[in-house]
Amino acid sequence: MLNGAQPTLIYGDQRIHADALAHKIDALAASLYQLGVRRGDRIALWLPNCPAWLIAHLAAARLGAATMAVNTRFRSAEVEDILFRSGAKTLVYWPGFLGIDFDAILADVNADALAQVQNVIVYREDDSAIPARVMGKPAAAFDALLNAGPSVALAAPSASDGCILFTTSGTTGVPKLALHTQASIARHADDVAPVFGYDRPDTVLLQALPLCGTFGHAQAMAVLCAGGTLVLMSAFELDSALELMRVHRVSSLNGADTMFEDMWRTGDPSQWQSIRDGGFAAFSTPDPVSFVERADARGVELFGLYGMSEVQALFARQRVGAQADERAEGGGFLTSPDAQFRVCDPDTDKQLEVGMAGELQLRGPSMFSEYFNNPAATAQAMTSDGFLRTGDLARDEGGGRFTYLARMGDSLRLGGFIASPAEIEAYVERDAGVASCQVVGVDGERGTAPVAFVVLHPDADFSEARLRDHCVRGLAKFKVPVRYIPLDAFPMTMSPNGEKIQRVRLREMATAALSAGD
Repeated sequence: MLNGAQPTLIYGDQRIHADALAHKIDALAASLYQLGVRRGDRIALWLPNCPAWLIAHLAAARLGAATMAVNTRFRSAEVEDILFRSGAKTLVYWPGFLGIDFDAILADVNADALAQVQNVIVYREDDSAIPARVMGKPAAAFDALLNAGPSVALAAPSASDGCILFTTSGTTGVPKLALHTQASIARHADDVAPVFGYDRPDTVLLQALPLCGTFGHAQAMAVLCAGGTLVLMSAFELDSALELMRVHRVSSLNGADTMFEDMWRTGDPSQWQSIRDGGFAAFSTPDPVSFVERADARGVELFGLYGMSEVQALFARQRVGAQADERAEGGGFLTSPDAQFRVCDPDTDKQLEVGMAGELQLRGPSMFSEYFNNPAATAQAMTSDGFLRTGDLARDEGGGRFTYLARMGDSLRLGGFIASPAEIEAYVERDAGVASCQVVGVDGERGTAPVAFVVLHPDADFSEARLRDHCVRGLAKFKVPVRYIPLDAFPMTMSPNGEKIQRVRLREMATAALSAGD
């Protein structure tokens, strides 16, 4: 998977070539094996973008073990849930990243959720000592494991072995864990590289997107597969990103529309002049066509994308060279020649005619194998002939192209990540004073913001500051509601199946509250 004479990874002052990277992967795989990691196990990576993330991920794959990708923005409630449900036997983390007290976060995790964790591997970029034990578990220094004793003979992994689990939006209070096999990850990387131009000999991609999500992971695997160079950023900062683009002659860049808008507003054109084109996700721009045209005027041809955790990011893309109004849309043409899509009536699964909007259904070699340990959810997501029900509203444009229109459900796009309102609601309801909670999204200049409406228990006192502090302790920052609004009862409406909460009315109320600054 690794080849090429140019550096494979650039990270700060580090230049890691393919042969050195392969050696580190083999060394860590041997150390993990000696720690007891075996085929079928899960290893939780709670790290930002850094060489250690990729080394640990590929070393786990070398053993036939799967990586549980944990977002560094996650806090105690989320980490507790993911470690418990994934059954991770090993945790790799960076205690002091960005000055965040990850040890304190772990201290808030219920001990039962950590019962299956056998080893903790601590990554640091300073000389501070590694404790002998973390959370009562044996601890080891990441760098020491790269220089451990003699290697051991390892059996070759299988294409059907689990490779990585991504969190995806949930509808029952917790996110589902989408498991991908080695075959789906490797095949998708092979398909993405030529379609996105990552197989060109001068490919240098700025890895600003987090590796823990499918957007960042899919592009990284494709570049590594094709022998290109990844310039890693552990945390995105615009001025640093622009300087990295200039110094390393970055040729490829994918990201959110807000990232590109900030580049145009503050950057110098000489900093991005080496970029050929790039894919973008429209999270907040009110006029995608104008956004793409502004990029064209600056010499960067942008195109819309489509993907999700279940089929991986970069599953489809608009074509370079198309008109701006086409490139501005999400969706496009399928990356893999063996993938398929159809647009169906969501109630009957009947395929609709070209030009009609319905639920997007997908099938292809990049698909997940299951929602981990959740066969009921897996069965519900799949049609009888093996298509994934995406829950996305789309339109078949004909000629092998589709346009993504919107989510059919209530999932929210927050800070570039998909989040489930049910998950946030369940956590708010942990507060002793809250009887029930509903979370809706309000669109603004910088994307969607979550707003929480709460109904309190009788005689309970309302404190917005208390609820905010409660959520800050347990949820990633992007999931923390920006407002908490008390109600005597949620607005309801009658339907054929009984009363339903009027979420549209709640959105109107939330929009009015934010506009008024109440």
